[in-house]
Amino acid sequence: MSNVKTRSKTKNTVKIEQNISLKPFNTFGIDATATHFISVSSIDELKEVLALKNYPNKLILGGGSNMLLTKDYDGLVIHINLKGVEKVSEDDDFVYVRASAGENWHEFVIYCINNDFGGIENLSLIPGNVGTAPIQNIGAYGVELKDIFHSCEAMSIETSSIKTFNKQECRFDYRNSIFKQEIKGQFIVTSVTFKLTKRNHQLHVNYGTIASQLEAMQIENPTIQDISKAVIYIRESKLPNPKDIGNSGSFFKNPVVSTQLYNKLLQNFEDMPSYPVSNDEVKIPAGWLIEKAGFKGKRFGDYGIHKNQALVLVNYGNAKGSDILKLSELIQSTIKRLFEISIEAEVNIL
Repeated sequence: MSNVKTRSKTKNTVKIEQNISLKPFNTFGIDATATHFISVSSIDELKEVLALKNYPNKLILGGGSNMLLTKDYDGLVIHINLKGVEKVSEDDDFVYVRASAGENWHEFVIYCINNDFGGIENLSLIPGNVGTAPIQNIGAYGVELKDIFHSCEAMSIETSSIKTFNKQECRFDYRNSIFKQEIKGQFIVTSVTFKLTKRNHQLHVNYGTIASQLEAMQIENPTIQDISKAVIYIRESKLPNPKDIGNSGSFFKNPVVSTQLYNKLLQNFEDMPSYPVSNDEVKIPAGWLIEKAGFKGKRFGDYGIHKNQALVLVNYGNAKGSDILKLSELIQSTIKRLFEISIEAEVNIL
């Protein structure tokens, strides 16, 4: 694919690049091409780009960590590169920190931890940028973004006006929000404000293997810094670094099923793990289902399933997005056939 960067001036002040490879802009490392591309670093630039009438097709691109490109994009890709972190307000117990959408998520987490701002430590080392965090309601190890979210600012694609969304308006759900539902494709998140603790941090150590990792680190009274280190160690031991092997982290959501179906499955799969959701629903780890179906570690040429984590589909080099999509569909159909469970992609397919 062409990776020749040429520039064409418009009558506006922004400059649009042509025929740009999106490989550096998605963590799967898929070499799809955008016919037109611009990286915006200010609100004014973003408004100006959205006002361009000669690009009817526009794709908003953040950190590229939650997407699978299955083809070239015939239109204008707008890369959100807004930067900046600031403390908005604080009292004795809490601090409100605003981060711009283009800030790297993990770097922002480390900034908070270094300042002893608590609540965000379990979300260490999640790939991507701040701006996509509320869209996906990212989560890990018993904590979700909604637990530390205060508000976000988002620009209307149609009017370029800025609207502030509070937690209730975002309608957060498991890996879901209003930005993926009712107003999908209508707004661009430009900044997120977080409510974090300054003292009396509420530690979450009982989800997954955090407690055992802290024990292995010989830590009895963990700090938020210790929990972050434990999470980073666990994630690095299970998940491939996108810089080394292309991936988007967990490809599938953990399915929620009825306790009736779960109890039925237990008759044949006694070791099936679950987490209670309500009196009549449980969550089943999708990774366990995929591993049980025999996919973990399988490789098909340049793509496959990671050897240490069955939830992670990988690009070993020059895989096509369409190949990885077909693999994901094979996994879904197999899980449905074996367990009567439908698993849904967490990744956006483009």
